[in-house]
Amino acid sequence: MSEKRVLITGAAGYVGLQLGELLAREMSVVGVDIRSRPAKFPIFTLDICDPALGELMRAESITHVVHLASVMSAGRDREKEYRIDVEGTENVLKACVYAGVEHITVTSSGAAYGYYADNPEWLEEHHRLRGNREFGYSDHKRLVEEMLTAYRERFPKLRQLIFRPCSIVGANTNNKIAKLFSGNAIVDPGGHNSPFVFIWDQDVIRAIEFGVTRDAAGIYNLAGDGALTPEEIARLLGKPLRRPPVWLVKAVLTIGYALHLTDNQPGQVVFLQYRPVLLNRRLKEELGFVPEKTSAEAFAYFAREALGVDVAGGAEPVLEGSA
Repeated sequence: MSEKRVLITGAAGYVGLQLGELLAREMSVVGVDIRSRPAKFPIFTLDICDPALGELMRAESITHVVHLASVMSAGRDREKEYRIDVEGTENVLKACVYAGVEHITVTSSGAAYGYYADNPEWLEEHHRLRGNREFGYSDHKRLVEEMLTAYRERFPKLRQLIFRPCSIVGANTNNKIAKLFSGNAIVDPGGHNSPFVFIWDQDVIRAIEFGVTRDAAGIYNLAGDGALTPEEIARLLGKPLRRPPVWLVKAVLTIGYALHLTDNQPGQVVFLQYRPVLLNRRLKEELGFVPEKTSAEAFAYFAREALGVDVAGGAEPVLEGSA
């Protein structure tokens, strides 16, 4: 049995539960979440903003923390989302310092780079984080990473491993990304054909386990090889590709948001116009972790298992340097 003692935030979530059960085979694991759920390791019902978190870490002699708790989709309560994503992360970091935790793994997001027309063709870890202020999830991930940078300087004994995942897909994906592809058509506002990069959810779990086991540190894009454009995705799914003008999409969202028909706001159209396309070279060459599935393979698996669509023999994915 390893001497590592791990605490996972968001432990009752889809990734947290599977990660905890995987790590528990090798080391002592506990979790915290705002809801309880049957698991093969103890999960305490606790808000990550609760000051008692540091005392819990001390009581459990925690050496490693995996911070997964986050608001995954934008809603109408920006203040609540900020509290969970930004203030919650700050409380987790303070608790780690208070309890003498040695290592923290944080799942950030490729969204921290922002959705901009002048993004590099392939984004690497040294590129500037410009999370869009009009898109809460993206803006909050940028703020969290700025906080992590400050903590690295002030508390170097707390080693940090930061992953920036792209779009996570799997057999049970049920999120904003899944909704994009489950409709009658694939929508590409303005016809930018901006590529999507995908990572298989099991590769996410394996990557975190890989990093915790090895006490790894650093910042890594978490993505499969290659990317798929909306045009390729539409062809793979056998669905029409719609390219409405951006002004029309914004007008529809303005009306829909006002009538509470959608939580998506007009400014969030950039989410589809200018995708952050993540390069995983550092993940493979420096961390030494190779995802089992490429972007295309992860999407095909998701399409088959979650959408019931067989995409075998479809389009060739966009590869590094050819986007």
